[in-house]
Amino acid sequence: MAQYTRLEVAQTMKDTGLVPLFFNSDIELSKNVLKACYDGGARLLEFTARGDFAHEVFGALNKYAIKELPGMIMGVGSVTDAAQASLYMALGANFVVTPVLREDIAIACNRRKVLWSPGCGSLTEIARAEELGCEIVKLFPGDIYGPQFVKGIKGPQPWTSMMPTGGVSPTEENLKGWFDAGVTCVGMGSQLISKEILVNKDYAQLEQKVRFALGTIKGLITQ
Repeated sequence: MAQYTRLEVAQTMKDTGLVPLFFNSDIELSKNVLKACYDGGARLLEFTARGDFAHEVFGALNKYAIKELPGMIMGVGSVTDAAQASLYMALGANFVVTPVLREDIAIACNRRKVLWSPGCGSLTEIARAEELGCEIVKLFPGDIYGPQFVKGIKGPQPWTSMMPTGGVSPTEENLKGWFDAGVTCVGMGSQLISKEILVNKDYAQLEQKVRFALGTIKGLITQ
């Protein structure tokens, strides 16, 4: 069962502006990555469940977060249907992110008051997601659409909250482009948690990168 309501999760996304994305089948490595993100100030992490037995890793990570990392909100990404969403919610997922808009996932999550964020690529999809109760829409793939697309959506729909994933990097220039366009938060995967960091197990560097990204975002949000 989720530890946080969808409104609490949405508020944390808005307050911090960053959702790190990560998957690895090694539980101990994953714990170290989660701890580094937490120590860097992140309070959300999307576990992109793309591998075999990923639910077992997520379950272990979420138990670790609940016990050792107070205030850390664990969610799951790359969810493709309601059955998978229900499995991860049974393991305590506090939010569910999908690559596409699926109404069966919306229904499953809404029944449990768990935030769900569908991948959308058009105003029509975004409007339908909001009709289904979506709080924050995932703009995916972000590098295809870019900040100008966000500006275009915010024109007729200034109430829409968007989280681009893909095409987001922890640089001031990149983050400024997205937040100036009006995004609520950003999802950041390999640009933040790089292969080099994982191979070298350089968790101190990851902590620094997370802290820099969050500090940059905070400055942009308070402008």
